[in-house]
Amino acid sequence: MSVHKGRCLCGNATFTIEGDFETFFLCHCGHCRKDTGSAHAANLFSSTASLAWTSGEDKVRSFTLAGTRHTKAFCTECGSALPNLQMDGKLLVVPAGSLDTPVTLKPAGHIFTASRADWDDGLETVPKFEALPS
Repeated sequence: MSVHKGRCLCGNATFTIEGDFETFFLCHCGHCRKDTGSAHAANLFSSTASLAWTSGEDKVRSFTLAGTRHTKAFCTECGSALPNLQMDGKLLVVPAGSLDTPVTLKPAGHIFTASRADWDDGLETVPKFEALPS
C-alpha cells in the first residue's frame, strides 16, 4: 500500500493519503479548465485510498458547480486545489500537483478532449525552458 503526502501552496492544509490510485486522467472539460486556469486538470482517482488531514482542515472548502457533479476542494488562504471525496464518499479525487511525494502512475489518457482549448494543440512542439527565459 502506498502512502502519499501533500499540501497546498501556502502549507496551511496538509494531508496524507494511504492506499493506491486506480487511475490518472488529464481532463480537458470546460469546468476543469476554468477551475485550474490551465489546459487541463491532472487528477488521480481511488475508490479504496483514505484521506487524512494532518493540518489545516478548517482551511479547506469545497465547491460543487450547480447542476453538475464537478467538485473542487481548495485552501481558503491560497486557493490551491486539494483532494476531495465525491460520489457519497466512494471516490477520492486528488489533484496530482498537490502531492509532495512522487507519483509513479502515468496518466491513462486525456479525457473530454472535445472541450479542449483551441490553443491546446501541438504543445509538444513548443520550446521547453528549464527556467523563465531571459
